[in-house]
Amino acid sequence: MGANLKEVRDRIQSVISTQQITKAMKMVSAAKLRRAQENIQRIRPYASKLQEILSNILSSMEGEANLAFGKERELKKAAIVLVTSNRGLCGGFNANIIKATQQLLDTKYANYPAGTVELYYIGKKGHDILKKRDNVIHNRTFVNLGEDLGHENVSRVSKELMARFENEELDHIDVIYGKFKNAAVQETTTEQFLPVLKMEQSDKDSNADYLFEPDKDTLLSSLVPSILQMQFLKCVLDTNASEHGARMTAMDAATENANELLKDLKISYNKARQEAITNELSEIVGGAAALEG
Repeated sequence: MGANLKEVRDRIQSVISTQQITKAMKMVSAAKLRRAQENIQRIRPYASKLQEILSNILSSMEGEANLAFGKERELKKAAIVLVTSNRGLCGGFNANIIKATQQLLDTKYANYPAGTVELYYIGKKGHDILKKRDNVIHNRTFVNLGEDLGHENVSRVSKELMARFENEELDHIDVIYGKFKNAAVQETTTEQFLPVLKMEQSDKDSNADYLFEPDKDTLLSSLVPSILQMQFLKCVLDTNASEHGARMTAMDAATENANELLKDLKISYNKARQEAITNELSEIVGGAAALEG
């Protein structure tokens, strides 16, 4: 019985230690989430309006101008940018993004030859799982990007992607990331980065009539790349906020589960302790009775 009590005591101490870790991780994630949430909430309306302007311009220019980033070509080479976290312990956040990538590969690109798709990894978790696929090209140049999410650093990726699209090394680029809703909800999202999506036909009647100063081509040559870089930065910042929200939620759930487990273990410990005391009392009474006899 003593061994059983010791085992339960050890388990209780182990759960308490784990609970202290999950509480600390929840607090750290909550602090990081506040900063990440502020960043994405500041950039999202700006990026959304810029995307609307870009789609509108491309729709109004159809057949009029030759804009490289709006060209739709026969798909010979494509890229998927997979944005995950570097660390785990954030519930199903990374798994959902990886699953969405696998589904895209197994549906949209299922009938294309091996090597048609190149996976760009931002975050180690995506690379750790998908590196085993042998029908795609793996590009882990930016896998550690999450250590610095400044505009200048993130734009290195978008600039490379745009350059490769413009040089016809890539014909289609998708970004798969976690869209931040709130601390408890992250929406796995697939967005077409290039070629730029034009406005839907039903919305063309509402196209704005833009005046360009200086000339249209000169302005667009600097405006469009800036808008695309902003769109890409939004995807990365969305994922960063989603990661911290998912981890905070996961650690909160783990802490609550530890509380429930501690309650059960303490009940088990008290029962075992009462049983041990009862047995000792029985032995004492039995010994006293034997002496009296």
